Amino acid sequence: MSDSVHPFHLSIPQADLDDLQRRLAHTRWPDEDTVPDTSQGPQLAKLRALVARWQDGYDWRRCETLLNGWGQYRTGIDGLDIHFLHVRSPEPDAIALLLTHGWPGSVLEFRKVIGALTDPAAHGGKASDAFHLVIPSLPGFGFWRKPAGTGWNVGRIAQAWTALMDRLGYARWAAQGGDWGAAVTTTLGYMAPPGLIGIHLNMAMFQPTEQERADATPDEQAMLDDARRYEQEFSGYYKLQSTRPQSVGFGLADSPVGLAAWIYALFQDVSDSGSNAESAFELDEIIDDIMLYWLPNTGASSARLYWEAMQAMRHGGMPSAPMPTPTGISMFPGEQIRLSKRWAERRFAMLVHFNELEHGGHFAALEQPAVFVDEVRATFRVAR
Repeated sequence: MSDSVHPFHLSIPQADLDDLQRRLAHTRWPDEDTVPDTSQGPQLAKLRALVARWQDGYDWRRCETLLNGWGQYRTGIDGLDIHFLHVRSPEPDAIALLLTHGWPGSVLEFRKVIGALTDPAAHGGKASDAFHLVIPSLPGFGFWRKPAGTGWNVGRIAQAWTALMDRLGYARWAAQGGDWGAAVTTTLGYMAPPGLIGIHLNMAMFQPTEQERADATPDEQAMLDDARRYEQEFSGYYKLQSTRPQSVGFGLADSPVGLAAWIYALFQDVSDSGSNAESAFELDEIIDDIMLYWLPNTGASSARLYWEAMQAMRHGGMPSAPMPTPTGISMFPGEQIRLSKRWAERRFAMLVHFNELEHGGHFAALEQPAVFVDEVRATFRVAR
């Protein structure tokens, strides 16, 4: 491991891809679901269709070429090799933007917005809105060394990201995130490291107060109802990974279809797709994301982030005081955990942008890339 920044070229051995095909061919499938909807989880027919594509027609080398084409790098920070994409803008006045993904996402969450964010003039935008992009894989995710011990919680990741931006030479930079990326980005906002000019969130982790619940408007009550539905129907993965990540890890490491179903469930449940994931994502996009867990065997190591966060919460959560860093928030209707503008204003002292969108869900950059780009640009125009 080195603290220098060095290029990383991804080239998966063909033997690994052949092993995957053998495993897929010998899948032992569960019984047919006993309900006509997704209330028991991913439907057998949907997973069979995904695996059929995975076996015949899906091309991993295409995805590998895509990742290598953007520019992949590694550097050692706090005892780990960090894997990240670094995509420089052709615009000399571009500012740096740190994009952090979540689970079960990856750096590929941002595949549809990289071009427009780095080279807006070539995508119908203004050159003054350009960004240099830094897109790291979370610890235990992607193609970097997995934590061998405990302690890689959200706060430690935020500190590592600050060190990464400093090492890359960015004196002024912004940060964006959803899901765990939102937790890391929010932590950065509270830390307010030198050079951080603002943050953007497409998910805001918060708990409404009893008074806010009592005084909720009809729109706010709908948000509370969605959050309750998430807790009651969709959060089983969260509870398991927060308490017993190793238990589920054995299955995720050994069975590609088990891993696929575990990940597919989130594309189905928390996207703006009406529980029909294929209406919001191409199958190859979903399989690409699954491959970034299967190939480096990160089912268990990525799940441990939930356990780490749970341990950290026992010693205190986010600060209660309003965040001082300039913040933009974009609420997409398919996101299960949302907050209103007035709730946001109580928690973010410098709320420079807030918008509620008509379409899109938890995977906002994948589901609504053009809208996502507009929201990011609008947030950081103030800070430029």
